Amino acid sequence: MKVLIVGGVAGGMSAATRLRRLKEDAEIIVFEQGPHVSYANCGLPYHIGEVIPEEQDLLLQTPKSLHDRFKLDVRVNNRVESIDLANKAVTVSNLETGESYTESYDKLILSTGAKPRMVPIPGLERAHVLRDVQDAVKIKALVDQKQIKSAAIIGAGFIGVELAENLQHRGIETTIVEFRENILPQFDPEMIEPMQQVLVEHGIKLALSSETEEVLENTLRLKDGRVIPADLVVAAIGVVADNKLAVDAGLTIGSAGGILVNDQMQTSNEHVYAVGDAAEKTSFITGQNQMIWLANLANRHGRLVADVIAGENVQARPSIGTGIIGAYGMAAALTGITEGLAKRMNIPHQIIHLHPSNHAGYYPGVERVSLKVLFDPETGKILGAQGIGRDGVDKRMDVIATAIYAGLTIDDLMNLELSYAPAFGSAKDAINQTGYVGNNIRTGKTENIQWHELEDAQAQGAVVVDVRTDGEHQSGSIPNTKSIPVDVLRDRVEELRGKDVIVTCAVGQRGHTAVQLLRGHGVKARNLDGGYSTWRTGMNARDRVKN
Repeated sequence: MKVLIVGGVAGGMSAATRLRRLKEDAEIIVFEQGPHVSYANCGLPYHIGEVIPEEQDLLLQTPKSLHDRFKLDVRVNNRVESIDLANKAVTVSNLETGESYTESYDKLILSTGAKPRMVPIPGLERAHVLRDVQDAVKIKALVDQKQIKSAAIIGAGFIGVELAENLQHRGIETTIVEFRENILPQFDPEMIEPMQQVLVEHGIKLALSSETEEVLENTLRLKDGRVIPADLVVAAIGVVADNKLAVDAGLTIGSAGGILVNDQMQTSNEHVYAVGDAAEKTSFITGQNQMIWLANLANRHGRLVADVIAGENVQARPSIGTGIIGAYGMAAALTGITEGLAKRMNIPHQIIHLHPSNHAGYYPGVERVSLKVLFDPETGKILGAQGIGRDGVDKRMDVIATAIYAGLTIDDLMNLELSYAPAFGSAKDAINQTGYVGNNIRTGKTENIQWHELEDAQAQGAVVVDVRTDGEHQSGSIPNTKSIPVDVLRDRVEELRGKDVIVTCAVGQRGHTAVQLLRGHGVKARNLDGGYSTWRTGMNARDRVKN
């Protein structure tokens, strides 16, 4: 059997090495158009920032090491130009010698990845991109040679934010330009605002709801007239599937723009497979095709294709889409769908916000872990979650991602037995608390209202009662609220009888107590979900756009 693989890195090399372990007699050839076939592309921004100081540290394997261990024929600087499906052959250009040749195959795996999205902005040809090791080396050389003092990054996705942190770390005045209302638009605004705050506190400038009109010699002009200093411009506007080979060959492209594959990563041609960022995935939550740019999926699907080619009867599971990013000690993570996506797709959902601690409050080093979870109102099935904080976010998001995969409900989170010691968690872990809060909402014990719904409710006559202490209320509160601390609420129930009552506290916990108390006295009330903390971060996100 002769198998050709177009593209290395996560998907291609996972397929190649797995297939060799399964098929010692297979002829396996890997084509990579660049000089490196196996490298840590997720580490590129950190090489620029000298967190990963040496270029060599990014290189995981070489053609020689792969040949020595796996007997793989790895051809770097060889670009596949076209695919002849009828004759099961590819045309290849050797970029070093200029030679063109053909290579036949029994099976073909496309791992061509994604390429930077480019938009028609005058002068954008001056912008750098960050796709591979060579790109990182070029940008780092400019910084090392002290040729740049300012940088503008167009786009605030994962790469844009990570690069901004690393450039600022190197002493470069950095601005992020994002046409949407918040950075990392995969997140809902109130959940990513703490990350925005941290970036600004460390000197990174944010130009939100802003579009680039023109890239000039050493500046960037925005459509609102502002001019941004920019000795260096990096286009991090996002990525699209690098599917040209597939398109030219006549393979079917899916609705999301990637190569359409079945659950064995097989394309519309039975002898051709596609993995990684070039291939579409099926959403675990919505069932629709989508692009999910994650290295772990590329690795997993590369392994799966090797199993399929070797004769195993295996299928890919739909993808949840779990990711995390860190900057200046703050971590933001998500899994499944967000509130924004649920609304756009008319998916029924309930929402909870909570702000538990990463571990026991009496143990040194306690930090807040802010969580937002969506679940189905009828079944309780978990639809998605987001988390942000300085410690413990990854652990909780991984548990929720696993719960989604297993089909658990919000109620099931109450009963998970999780590792506990004061330095690592709480007797009521953040995950268990998520289950408690969700159960209260789903079973109707407490009705909540979201931070972005409060203003309309007040306009319609709702009375907002702050049940925190007087001191907390005076230190910062929602406009037009009535302060009645929860400890004296029983004595003042009559003030609220017959009114549309919304209670708020710091994070929602005392608010739940107040709702139950009022309910016991015949007064219907709703709890402001996540309390003042969630409302404040949501409003800060709105104000940041205005400013």
